[in-house]
Amino acid sequence: MPADLLGWAATAVLIATLSRQIYKQHQAGSVEAVSTWLFVGQMTASVLFIAYSALMGSTVFVVTNTLILITAVVGQILAVRRRHRQ
Repeated sequence: MPADLLGWAATAVLIATLSRQIYKQHQAGSVEAVSTWLFVGQMTASVLFIAYSALMGSTVFVVTNTLILITAVVGQILAVRRRHRQ
């Protein structure tokens, strides 16, 4: 169980960091530095890691990678919206 707590703590730090970065990019008002391929790669890797983690029976990593996938989708949506407005 202590190992799971370490995993959940890492999840919290990672998601907080990714969320802050998405917010900062959104507030910056420019999408020039936002790579579509970064999001595509992140989403693909997340889906693969979700499948792998599920097969390995690791709830911590299933949840973590699902949250990472959600941050990638939200980041991409915000970038696309910003591009259409510019």
